[in-house]
Amino acid sequence: MCLGVPGKVIAIDGLKATVDFFGVQRELRLDIVDQPVQVGDYVLNHVGYAIRRIPPEEVGETLALFDQILREAAGAEDLMAADVRGELAAGKPGPGSAGG
Repeated sequence: MCLGVPGKVIAIDGLKATVDFFGVQRELRLDIVDQPVQVGDYVLNHVGYAIRRIPPEEVGETLALFDQILREAAGAEDLMAADVRGELAAGKPGPGSAGG
C-alpha cells in the first residue's frame, strides 16, 4: 500500500524542502507538487516527493486522521499504520549516523 504522509514545510532551498513529519525531519523534492509551497505549508509526502499541498482548511482534519490511524492501530497488524510508521522511520537517522 502506498500512502502520502502529511508534514509541515520548515525550509525551502530551490526544489528541495525540509519537512517535519510528527517530529521527524526529512528532505523532500518539490518537482511534482500540485501547487507552489511556502514555509509553513503542509504537504503530502510520497517516496521523497511532495505530491500535494494540503489546503490550510484541511490541515487539522488531515493531521487528526493520521493521529487516529496510528492510535487505533497501535500494536495491531494494520497495513496502513505500518506504512505510515515506515515512512516516519525512514526519516530517522540510524545508529552511527550523524545525529543518531
